[in-house]
Amino acid sequence: MASDGFLYKYFMNNSGKVLHKWLNYFHVYETHFERFRGKAPVMLEIGVSGGGSLAMWKAYLGEGARIIGVDINPDCKVHEADGIEIFIGNQSDPRLIEEIFAKYPEIDIVLDDGSHLMTDLQASFAMMYPRISKEGVYVVEDLQTCYWDEYGGGLRRDGTFIEVIKGLIDELNAVYSRDALPVTPFTASTNSINIYDAVVAFEKRPQGRRQALVTAAMPV
Repeated sequence: MASDGFLYKYFMNNSGKVLHKWLNYFHVYETHFERFRGKAPVMLEIGVSGGGSLAMWKAYLGEGARIIGVDINPDCKVHEADGIEIFIGNQSDPRLIEEIFAKYPEIDIVLDDGSHLMTDLQASFAMMYPRISKEGVYVVEDLQTCYWDEYGGGLRRDGTFIEVIKGLIDELNAVYSRDALPVTPFTASTNSINIYDAVVAFEKRPQGRRQALVTAAMPV
């Protein structure tokens, strides 16, 4: 587990608001969120529920961090606190996304733990990924739903977020496709796609031209 395992320890010792997470996710969080600690990032989490995770992110990311929650349940507004703001609405609603980015134009971390519906996962990613900070991270969890009919999933079913990820792996490597695929804004802005058990983390970083070097012994 990255660094001091702060998030795991926080979770196991939580005596505050309800906090519901799979234990294997904590390594993913600390691997991809650690670099933002103490740097006053803006983090958006889709899915507020009991409010415990918003408090956890605030404690983890440190002073100056701004935490945004998104949920369809108006009752979730009760979880607002210093440095924590909650927007009520559907995660696939363009008007809601515009409202959020109008107030927070530089979002560094997005964590989608919302409806887990295939349509919502795709809509949120399409609207927000291009707009998060140039070296931000976008995490989608609970991808087991990509295999479940009730969420619009199914094994190798067109339109699931798992199938979207498979296509994005090709898009990430478009420069090597010998013009079979175009180089897209996603290609040019994405450093890595990190796939875990039921989680994916997209790491952004502006990309430059590729150059292969050769090293060998000096001829004498």
